[in-house]
Amino acid sequence: MTNVVEVRYGSSGASQKIDALGMRPMQARAWKARAAQYLLVKAPPASGKSRALMFVALDKLHRQGIGKAIVAVPERSIGASFDSTSLSTHGFFTDWHVAERWNLCTSETGGARDKVDALRAFLDSDDRTLVCTHSTLRFAYERFGAEAFDGCLLAIDEFHHAAADQDNRLGELVRGLLDRNRVHIVAMTGSYFRGDQIAVMRPEDEDRFERVTYTYYEQLDGYSHLKTLGIGYHFYRGRYLDAIGEVLDSDKKTIIHIPNVNAAESVMEKYDEVNHIIKVLGEYESTDPDTGFLLVRRPDGRLLKVADLVDDSQARDTVVAALRKAKDRDAVDIIIALGMAKEGFDWIWCEHALTVGYRSSLTEVVQIIGRATRDAPDKAHAQFTNLIAEPLAEQGAVVTAVNDMLKAITASLLMEQVMAPRFRFHPRPEEPETDLGTGGSGTGMHVDEDTGIVHIAVKGLKEPSSDRVRMIVEEDLNDLLANVCQDPRIAARAVADDATAPEVVNQVLVPKVIEERYPYLAPEEVEEVREHLLAGMAVIAEVNRLELEGGSDNRVREGQIGYDADEPDAAQTGATRFIEMVRRFVNVADLSVDLIDSINPFQQAYEVLSKRMDAPTLARIHGAIAGQRISMTEDEALALWPRIQRFRAEEGRPPNAASTNELEKRLGAALEWLKAEKRRRQVDAVVQAAS
Repeated sequence: MTNVVEVRYGSSGASQKIDALGMRPMQARAWKARAAQYLLVKAPPASGKSRALMFVALDKLHRQGIGKAIVAVPERSIGASFDSTSLSTHGFFTDWHVAERWNLCTSETGGARDKVDALRAFLDSDDRTLVCTHSTLRFAYERFGAEAFDGCLLAIDEFHHAAADQDNRLGELVRGLLDRNRVHIVAMTGSYFRGDQIAVMRPEDEDRFERVTYTYYEQLDGYSHLKTLGIGYHFYRGRYLDAIGEVLDSDKKTIIHIPNVNAAESVMEKYDEVNHIIKVLGEYESTDPDTGFLLVRRPDGRLLKVADLVDDSQARDTVVAALRKAKDRDAVDIIIALGMAKEGFDWIWCEHALTVGYRSSLTEVVQIIGRATRDAPDKAHAQFTNLIAEPLAEQGAVVTAVNDMLKAITASLLMEQVMAPRFRFHPRPEEPETDLGTGGSGTGMHVDEDTGIVHIAVKGLKEPSSDRVRMIVEEDLNDLLANVCQDPRIAARAVADDATAPEVVNQVLVPKVIEERYPYLAPEEVEEVREHLLAGMAVIAEVNRLELEGGSDNRVREGQIGYDADEPDAAQTGATRFIEMVRRFVNVADLSVDLIDSINPFQQAYEVLSKRMDAPTLARIHGAIAGQRISMTEDEALALWPRIQRFRAEEGRPPNAASTNELEKRLGAALEWLKAEKRRRQVDAVVQAAS
């Protein structure tokens, strides 16, 4: 198994400390924005979003004139996160209380129509808090209209289920409530991007929300126990069931996500796949009647407790109920799931999230990784492993497998960026000792001790020229990066097509994604966003490349690292440590937009994986990618022109389109295209003049 991303954190405990009101740092950040009518909270799993909502909702109910609070979650199992909670014992002015009859996720209320009737009864009652599913809220909205919710707070958990698309019913509900403008909304999510790349909200609607962002890095670096996170891939040939034993360690608390029954990786009926995995673990003995857990005896005699969430009979309700109560480390050892145990699933002991087959939704990948990134005693490492089919000789299978592999690589790149400290890039001032305006010298980098943001000076960088660009740069870069990583025009060409120059990726392909996500931006604003997006990717990619070339076999991606407690500088914060790694590997004085444009940040992850593949497999991958290449476009040819000029200056000749060097061949092809286009335009001009 190859880890493409391996991160070490500082274990400072900062993200778990509580203030005088009983709030952790993320919750305190949301509390500061409690007066906002529309609030968007973006924070990772286990950061405390549900309790943050309780704090904000109670203030709105008791101090802002809001009549009722309705919390909507995507599935019933998440509803327990919003059960009645004592907050006053930790210093808050009151407690969160949900009457049992008004938690429609756990109450005995019947079907969908009964739950909608119950929500109507709640609106007519004197009670003030209710929990329901997204679907119940949607049905109620369709039956009663937006006016039924006037004066209410609607808190929508896992908000990425909404979409700007007109066919998305949750998105339609949000738009209707915003248009009426008589409710308060708190939207909460751990990943604000969707696998289908459709925007969660229309730009004009999103602009009405005040944003609260708490990063993965802040959360994980502030844990007490978890020190490292690995994200890796294991390639198999044949059936995944024959290879799963190579990566399944039953000493680790593990969630196994088997493939969908319609996926190419699925090899038999889903229950048979579960039975096969049970045989890999040991010998089935019995089922615990109280919990529904399968009791499996390992060859060494140890008894494993396995929760089967694939079984969709009534027995699963017993298993789900037992998992909700499973607070002790020894309560369960392995969980096998198909569509469950993803978002909102809270099993803090999970050390290993093992997923079979590539997940087309980056949101789903982030959610699955989040199952393993909870902090717990004696849990020093968390691991996400994706078991993926290796490209074989059959052409159709090769194309599918290569596309899955490329998507997995770009997902890793996204997670590597998401797990990094927050960057803020600034133009390098003319005067070398000029302050960046953030407490540090304009000649290099520094970390803001209050926010943990790493400030870096870059020659030639454009400052945001408008409030909307500033907002994107400060709040939306990870979400924009998700769009870039999922774009099919970028994946193959940026990752493993040697003929694609970095400038083409950075100056042609990436701007197109920005323009599509933010169609209201002027061209100069697109350029400003592009430079800031790529700057962070390039710095991490360059550190990783140079560190890899340095021959470190057990490299730790210290571009995002906390610190190693055994090293002399263990007292440094993770962000300070990051600065030291950049200074060690990157000449900060030379950091410029030109350098950034010359770096392909997608390539490094592919290079790590390719070292684990044999020559025939690599040849199949390159052949499949070559078959997907698009013809030369005007945008690409023009973007390559500066590179062509540089090649001519350095080599004393123009690039040759027939060269065996793939990059020179592409430059030569661009030059030929430009020449042909110039001739065509000259001929057109002559013909037009003659006519």
